[in-house]
Amino acid sequence: MRRWTLALALAAACSSPKPDPHFPPGFLFGAAIAGFQVDMGCPTIPAEKCDDPNSDWYQFVTDPRMLAIKDQIGLSGDPPSDGPGFFELYPQDLARAKNDAKLDAVRLSIEWSRIFPTSTVGVNGYDALKAIASKDGIAYYHHIFATMKELGLTPLVTLNHYTLPTWIDDGVGCHLDFNHCTKRGWLDPQTVTEIAKYAGFCAQEFGGEVDLWATENEPLAVVIPGYLAPSPERLNPPAVWLAGGGTDAKIVMMHMIQAHAAMYDAVKQRDRQDADGDGIDSRVGLVYNMEPLYPKDPTNPDDVSAAKNGNYLYNQIYLDATIQGQLDENLDGHEVYHPELANRMDFLGINYYSRTVVAGLHGPDVPKFSPLLNIDPLSIQEEAYPRGIYEMVKFASDRYHVPIIITENGTGASGDGENQVPCLVQHLEWLKRSIDEGADVRGYFWWTLMDNYEWNHGMGPYKMGLWAVSKLDPAKPRTPRPIVGVYARITTSREIPSDLAAQFPIGNP
Repeated sequence: MRRWTLALALAAACSSPKPDPHFPPGFLFGAAIAGFQVDMGCPTIPAEKCDDPNSDWYQFVTDPRMLAIKDQIGLSGDPPSDGPGFFELYPQDLARAKNDAKLDAVRLSIEWSRIFPTSTVGVNGYDALKAIASKDGIAYYHHIFATMKELGLTPLVTLNHYTLPTWIDDGVGCHLDFNHCTKRGWLDPQTVTEIAKYAGFCAQEFGGEVDLWATENEPLAVVIPGYLAPSPERLNPPAVWLAGGGTDAKIVMMHMIQAHAAMYDAVKQRDRQDADGDGIDSRVGLVYNMEPLYPKDPTNPDDVSAAKNGNYLYNQIYLDATIQGQLDENLDGHEVYHPELANRMDFLGINYYSRTVVAGLHGPDVPKFSPLLNIDPLSIQEEAYPRGIYEMVKFASDRYHVPIIITENGTGASGDGENQVPCLVQHLEWLKRSIDEGADVRGYFWWTLMDNYEWNHGMGPYKMGLWAVSKLDPAKPRTPRPIVGVYARITTSREIPSDLAAQFPIGNP
């Protein structure tokens, strides 16, 4: 009798249904863009209307003093007018996203400097702020959201995708003379106040069209290449190496943590309109780049320690603060609870591209940024690693218990769209596995919709768009890459077709 019971139990276990191959109901398939990277370069609209000269990034890549030293620091020298001209061509771009790639959503940013080209210091309240806001800037975003609604595209809006207005950040002046510049951006606590004010204004102005908001994009991509370790591979104004011996990078990080909480509160207070009819006025999150760090030599204690500390500093500290309220103010491994920071995350946006392999830094000489930072900077090596999206989603899901959206994923490498199809398929296979194992993942956004102005690299080697764009043609025509048809198959079927899974297998965990 027992043998029959055991046999039946084993048979039931072996015949248990396989996971549903479809992505969950309501799952958003999309593509992501950023305002500064795509807006400028209009084919027919005059530059004075198309361009946004009031951001620190525009100043940083166009100022003659920076162009004179561009080769020394790693600026391409490309003008923003080489960009794809989304400011003019957005109706066609959004229509392609919906009709050709069959997308559900587009992630885009509002540019603070387009809404408020002049200072908001001392100006308070929606009416007073609207009186000094750019009417053209406000109208531009209303037009975009109206077009998206007509097409049936859900907007996910990033309020701060790196850029700051020049009235609050003199990126050029601080690069050239860091100790004497006066408009110091994220080093100034006033920036926290003003960016929360801007976020609240946008929530009230556009709340009837937007329900999904992200406060900041990749804050450590401001901290590290701006104030700790800028390099030709990645810059952010003011691009000062070990600013203040590394202590200023820590100050910037703390201010950006405070800003997320303040922006979250402002949006929740000001967005009182349910744009999509789901009964919730707003969902507010943060977009955060995550990547697993691995030791170069798993048998070397220094390398193992460097990877462990790097994972804590890079993947955990910021999120512990903004989700759990556990703030490690000295970046030394000791967290203190701050209720004013806790529970400010309706969803976590994860940007995932690669993993990083590191070796330990030998000796006691570590930056003032953190006593835990014992990574040899010369050892850092980024590697394509599709499984990493599964590892980061599982880590975030198990630790933070909030819904997750993959807000960016792509090849992240130079080249003309090579390897896009295997990158897309394998990352989605790993992502689906994390969902099957219980992770609450609500969407996936490919980076990027069209080739764009890739920060200090300009319209150079990084061509990651679903659609190719040539800076050499003033009309900025779009050419679909093979990934468009593949992505459309996935978004239409809501699953990874079996032939694609067979062609690009991922194996077992």
